Amino acid sequence: MNTPRTAKLALAAAGLAAIGLATAQAPAPVPSPHGAPASAPAAVAAPAPAAAPLVPSGPNKVGFPQDWAKTKMYATVDRPDTKQYREFYTTPDVLEAARAGRPIPDGAVIVLAAYLAQLDANGVPLKDANGRFMKGSLAAVNVQQKKPGFGADIPASIRNGDWQYQSFAPDGKVNDKANLTACYQCHLPFSKDEFLTNLAKLKGTFPTTAQAAPGSGPTDVGIAGFAFGPGALKVSAGQSVTWTNTDDTPH
Repeated sequence: MNTPRTAKLALAAAGLAAIGLATAQAPAPVPSPHGAPASAPAAVAAPAPAAAPLVPSGPNKVGFPQDWAKTKMYATVDRPDTKQYREFYTTPDVLEAARAGRPIPDGAVIVLAAYLAQLDANGVPLKDANGRFMKGSLAAVNVQQKKPGFGADIPASIRNGDWQYQSFAPDGKVNDKANLTACYQCHLPFSKDEFLTNLAKLKGTFPTTAQAAPGSGPTDVGIAGFAFGPGALKVSAGQSVTWTNTDDTPH
């Protein structure tokens, strides 16, 4: 969305200050012994230390599920933004509970297996006969697990009930660089869906064909292939903007 120039400048200044790069006011020149003002180096503010993540990376209570690939795959997703093909797995008891309309049981483990998409010579993902990404090598095994008391370890502001998350390399080692805080922030808006971004797929109720098409009006925004179009939209105060998501993943 386009922002008035004055607002852009104000936001830029605020952003610089927030990351500790705002320029400090230079001190007054110091007189030299010869009567002419001597130049003094301008003081430069030291960068502010990076804020610690709400949920640190590294090992936690979630262990690597050795037999994840032997459980039930219930959904796939193409991610054009990261050039990944993703598969979702869980155990039969979790699927049974979801499809019977019962709460997700304690002990539930859901796995997101992230594969690199196969690419052509130009770096564009290759697609199969159904128009879906072709699976390449396994890049990560991301896990969410629900157990009583797990939520107590997580700050209340981003807590996802009793779910915890972890990211593993394909060999089962913890990814100690993973941004686990982002997992909680991404799932937080889905509290009514038990903090699952794809509960409808788990239930088997997700539509298999597109149910809506984006409008073509001046205040319509379509979402397709993880891209938003138009990329910029100018609206006046009080105008409504309609967002239509045609992907099979929430945004």
